Amino acid sequence: MFGLGMSEMVVIGIVALIVIGPKDLPGLFRTMGQFTGKARAMAREFSRAMEAAADDAGVKDVSKSLKAAANPQKFGVDKLKEATGMTEAPAKEPLSPERAAMKEKMSDAMADAARERQAREAAAKTVAEAAEPPKGDTT
Repeated sequence: MFGLGMSEMVVIGIVALIVIGPKDLPGLFRTMGQFTGKARAMAREFSRAMEAAADDAGVKDVSKSLKAAANPQKFGVDKLKEATGMTEAPAKEPLSPERAAMKEKMSDAMADAARERQAREAAAKTVAEAAEPPKGDTT
C-alpha cells in the first residue's frame, strides 16, 4: 500500500510492540483497521460521485468520440467507406458456372486428400500398436 515490504512491516510491528506495549497493541490495531476501512469507504464514495458527475456531464461520450478519432485505422476505414458510399456490405453474387465447377473440383480434391491422410494415420497407429510389447510382459 505505501511501498513497504515485509521486512519493514516486521520492524514497524516490533517497534510498536516495544513502544505501545503488548497490552494496548490489539486495541491500536483495531482502531487502525477501523480508520483504514472508513478511509477506503470515503474514497469509494468519492470515486462514485465523480463517475456520476462525469456521466451527467457527458464526458464518457466525448471520451468515446476522441478515442474513435484517435484510432487512425478505424477512422480511415470509416471515412473510406463513407467516401465510396459502401456503408453496408455488398451483396454476394452467385459464382459463374466455370468457377462453381472449379470450386466443386477443389472441394473434392481436398476431401480425397483428407481421407488419404486419415488412412495413413490409422495404418501408422496400427503398426505402432503391433510393435509395442503387451503390457504386463516383463521379459
